[in-house]
Amino acid sequence: MAQVTLRGVKKTYDNKVAVIHGIDMEIADGEFIVIVGPSGCGKSTLLRMVAGLEKISGGEVSIGKRMVNHLEPKDRDIAMVFQNYALYPHMTVFDNMAYGLKIRKFAKPEIDLRVRKAARMLELEALLQRRPRQLSGGQRQRVAMGRALVREPAVFLFDEPLSNLDAKLRVQMRLEIKRLQRELGVTSIYVTHDQVEAMTLADRLIVMNAGIAEQIGTPMDVYDNPASVFVAGFIGSPAMNFLAGKVSEGSRAVELTAPGGAPVILKLNTPTSAAAGAPVAVGLRPEHLLPRPDGPLEFDIELAEPLGADTLLHGRFGAAREMVTVRQDGHVRAQLGEKLRYAIDPARLHLFDSESGRRLPDA
Repeated sequence: MAQVTLRGVKKTYDNKVAVIHGIDMEIADGEFIVIVGPSGCGKSTLLRMVAGLEKISGGEVSIGKRMVNHLEPKDRDIAMVFQNYALYPHMTVFDNMAYGLKIRKFAKPEIDLRVRKAARMLELEALLQRRPRQLSGGQRQRVAMGRALVREPAVFLFDEPLSNLDAKLRVQMRLEIKRLQRELGVTSIYVTHDQVEAMTLADRLIVMNAGIAEQIGTPMDVYDNPASVFVAGFIGSPAMNFLAGKVSEGSRAVELTAPGGAPVILKLNTPTSAAAGAPVAVGLRPEHLLPRPDGPLEFDIELAEPLGADTLLHGRFGAAREMVTVRQDGHVRAQLGEKLRYAIDPARLHLFDSESGRRLPDA
């Protein structure tokens, strides 16, 4: 087990194409970190630099007390689980899990002990003599995890390991990975584009956007206090709604702008740091909009998505241009074209600078 430190880590291809713009982070011993972001944001590149599979263009990566920039992957005391399992098709499950130890000249009794211990943890004992073609997708992924477990590394690295599994199996494997990580207490860095996966697994998140760490924090801190429009729109399902507005009443309220319609004033719990009249993006999460007969927001339903326990309603607030999504109880029936009224707790309002997209602090 070890602490991982990233100091100003950068990646540039051909000395001109920058893909990672300087990441700084201290990952505590035993912490589970999830790097999340859309395709092309640099999350897998960052993980591969920690692993030694990509050269570091600038900055330092340390594992434990060692700076590992110039060490080969085999010398970094890490184990990696890939998206595509990467199992040897001609070997049994036992041999796949044991192969890395055999290469390192471990004694046969030690290899047998480690493989059988990992197989017990992953419920693979009955499958040790099978070959990969005789296994399901979930079983193959457990074998890939077992191959990493037997190494007993200082750091586990996961590169979208569940993306090839169906939805039900992904949930199952998420629980398995989290249970194992807590049981073993090994520092882990996990890459995914799935924000639900990120929220459920992480002790802390790194939300990546175009090679920049937009925000680093606990899942609930990122959800409750997103640092930017990008983070607010990426974390949370369904995504946060954004409406155009401007600060009013001496920075103690926000006025939603709706061309051709009457303005709607939403009071703030505490004054914002933006000056009165400043244009802002107003963020409202679908689950925080509350049905109220006297609510200030009149909602025109254009589409309903029944999901069982919940129903997602899509439409607009009065004359507003932007489409809005509202999450409500699935047993409440709503008709297309119906008009409903909603309110929102002022504590659940999020204000962002219209130009920079950064969160506006309280005054």
